Amino acid sequence: MERLIRRAGLEEIHRKVLAGERLSFEEGVRLYGTPELTAVGYLANLVRERRHGDRAYWVRNQHINYTNICNKDCSFCSFYAKKGGPAPYTLSVDQIREKVRQYREIPITEIHMVGGINPRLPYQYYLDIVRAIKEERPQAHLKAYTMIELEEIHRVSGKSLEDVLEDLKAAGVESMPGGGAEILSARLHQELFKRKLDFEGWLRMARAAHRAGLRSNATMLYGHIESAEERVEHLLRLRELQDETGGFVTFIPLAFDPKGTELSHLPNTTGVEDLRAIAVARLMLDNFEHIKAFWVMITPPVAQTALWYGADDLDGTIQEYEITHVGTESNRQVLTHGQLLGLIEEAGRVPVERDTLYNVVEMAA
Repeated sequence: MERLIRRAGLEEIHRKVLAGERLSFEEGVRLYGTPELTAVGYLANLVRERRHGDRAYWVRNQHINYTNICNKDCSFCSFYAKKGGPAPYTLSVDQIREKVRQYREIPITEIHMVGGINPRLPYQYYLDIVRAIKEERPQAHLKAYTMIELEEIHRVSGKSLEDVLEDLKAAGVESMPGGGAEILSARLHQELFKRKLDFEGWLRMARAAHRAGLRSNATMLYGHIESAEERVEHLLRLRELQDETGGFVTFIPLAFDPKGTELSHLPNTTGVEDLRAIAVARLMLDNFEHIKAFWVMITPPVAQTALWYGADDLDGTIQEYEITHVGTESNRQVLTHGQLLGLIEEAGRVPVERDTLYNVVEMAA
């Protein structure tokens, strides 16, 4: 491995990793540029095992998408209702209740709820669907509303952002997902998602949520028209905010799926790209405790391999997932408890069932 590190020109980065020192922007770009992926994965695994040993986390969770109506027109999105695409819907409070009841026999510990930006939804709706979920499943941790949704909820509320966050917490929101960050770049904001919050706005909302006591995840959508430099810049902006607030729980690289989007001419990401995104994130985000390999987007086999490339989490069982794979015969994206454990054990890791905040629910003997 030492010879591979030298061949890749990563000796100084290797030294820093062993010493626990922070990597620079230039070093992040170098990690993206070297053809020696195995060397990058080796370095990321050093950090991963220093923090988590052989543990690999997973959660029993359910995803709920309350509306696919959205006014942001992002070029990379296949989820929102549009001509030739998915039919529009907005779930009623009762329909949300039914979504929760549908899986009441499964011991779910986390419900993850997000949706499009439907400008016709009133403030009370956002509070009511949260309360309905908590009434149906009070013991499940509710992770709801991205920073983009938070901006919309604030807009329709007529209240201060601080008061909105307190209302959401009182209704039952316990943490927030990390979506909507896309790539924290002014250039890409203008080209791909200019009707959505820019990177400064996303960071501002995350800062406010963290200060209100709501922890969140963070994501990065990669594999479209972004550069390696923009990916690294994204990671450093997250790292800087984490230094300030300590509010991020997990970082989740999200592989772009071009099917059904305005960028459908682009290829899907490869397993090599997926593993590199995870490994570089683990090396650059020294103040993030967890890096997730989201199996829905990169396939279970690649996610399994990622447990040796910096990832310590595979997400969860999931019941339905609509953000990608829209238009397929089914939105069911499910791994059973046994399948998840099998993936982890086959990879030579120790499965640890967790809750949203990584408290251990059950650890394999």
